[in-house]
Amino acid sequence: MSTSSLPDPSRMRALAAEHGTPLLLLSTQTIRQQYRTLKQALPGVQLHYALKPLPHPAVVQAIKDEGGYFDLATNGEVDIVRGVGVDPSRCIQSHPIKRDSDIRYCLEYGCRTFIFDNPYELPKFLPYKDQVELLMRLSFRNKEAQCDLSLKFGVQPQDGLELMRKAVGMGLKVRGLSFHAGSQLLNNFKYIEAISFCRQLFNLAALDGIRLDTVDIGGGYPVPYTDQVMPIHYYCHPIAAELERLFPGVRLIAEPGRFIAAPAMTLVASVMGKAERQGRMWYYLDDGLYGSYSGKLYDHCDYQFMPLSKLEGKASGPEKLSVVAGPTCDSIDVIYNDIMLPELECGELVTSPMMGAYTSASATDFNFFPRATIVVVD
Repeated sequence: MSTSSLPDPSRMRALAAEHGTPLLLLSTQTIRQQYRTLKQALPGVQLHYALKPLPHPAVVQAIKDEGGYFDLATNGEVDIVRGVGVDPSRCIQSHPIKRDSDIRYCLEYGCRTFIFDNPYELPKFLPYKDQVELLMRLSFRNKEAQCDLSLKFGVQPQDGLELMRKAVGMGLKVRGLSFHAGSQLLNNFKYIEAISFCRQLFNLAALDGIRLDTVDIGGGYPVPYTDQVMPIHYYCHPIAAELERLFPGVRLIAEPGRFIAAPAMTLVASVMGKAERQGRMWYYLDDGLYGSYSGKLYDHCDYQFMPLSKLEGKASGPEKLSVVAGPTCDSIDVIYNDIMLPELECGELVTSPMMGAYTSASATDFNFFPRATIVVVD
């Protein structure tokens, strides 16, 4: 992410003075731009924003205004889209494992499309079989992904036809297939492999009289954190071409989360204190691994980090090997162990871009340090 896409430093200072720190500055214009960019890269595909990485009403409103769709996994996410006034027909419920109360809650809202991936889930839908329509999630393991999202969910491809037959035999309506190739996936080949197998399964199902009409290709589209990634239009070109070739006239769904959310928030934090230990300066921030930097633990992610003064072009002293730690009394709460920084002063503001995905969503109030306040800046 270039510094040109960051909020203006003077505005960051003004907002920090007004609200205190830590702050996450949310740009809904960035949300809109990311949505439009991916929509152009995947023509004919319904983009269902996955709320998981950034479940904020302003994000939902921006995507709703763009005519977008939504991917829900929990009752809390249902509450957010319902509160913004999203038409339930524009939503799917994608969590493969559900309680009866979850199914009822979603149906009461009006969302009727659910995902399943194993035979133990099927009886849960029987009381509602006249209301629900199902997509079957397939597992395509991917060690290259930052997060392999086929580890925990999905039926093995070779078992998919049998599971589909079982669902249909129970009187349930199966409309299509779903998969997730992996989060922050730098290589797009896994999509091509999965799409090709879905076509084979479509054909086998048709021989059994099961007419499928939907393919959900999930999320995983990469964004540049500390390294550049392939531009999204190049990344998606072979995916879009394969979908057009193999699935003409079929309803196509994608579930982008990170791609839309990650560039939309910038963190502003403060240096609470500093100390010299074993020849290195330690800086203690008012945000850390239990807060907005939780993505370093749970999302296997890294973020750029810089003093705000650097963005302002102010002169600084020589850089030294330093440690950046969070505010809690837990020794695991160290954000950067070896980072080159000029000497920072207590109260100095620091910033990290690309903090929209899996940051505030997985943050806690551990040790009673409150999580960062989200401020919408446009």
